[in-house]
Amino acid sequence: MRDRATERWRTYESFHIALGDKRVADIVVTNHAKLRYQDRIDRDNIGFEQIAGWAWECLKQGRITPYYRKEEDVYLIDDDLVMVAEFAEIPGEFDLAGRPMHRMIIVTFLGRMSETIELRDLKSYYSWLRHSRRMTLMKNSRKRR
Repeated sequence: MRDRATERWRTYESFHIALGDKRVADIVVTNHAKLRYQDRIDRDNIGFEQIAGWAWECLKQGRITPYYRKEEDVYLIDDDLVMVAEFAEIPGEFDLAGRPMHRMIIVTFLGRMSETIELRDLKSYYSWLRHSRRMTLMKNSRKRR
């Protein structure tokens, strides 16, 4: 996702963007994230490159923020769209200060908070989801006996 070249020969503009303590230099979209994007955000049949390019623009414009202060896996885009992302260091890539560069791996898109009320408090939502699944499994195991 490196940006355009500058006017001087063989030099580039800064090609990483800081997100918290990470320096994002590349974005990878998983197949699951692509399917969720098409299902929950945009019904058009777009590819990995378009989703990664859109996420890169959001990152450059500062539209991606952490969902929780201390956790680094759930992010908000435009204070509405909930996205899960992981980070991996890019081997051999460092910024001018010697800090490692990271690859943002978009795992999934959970949806929009404006459309799905449960996404406003993920911790309680996932707690409820685990509990309801556990109760369903217990109920189903009782039926088999």
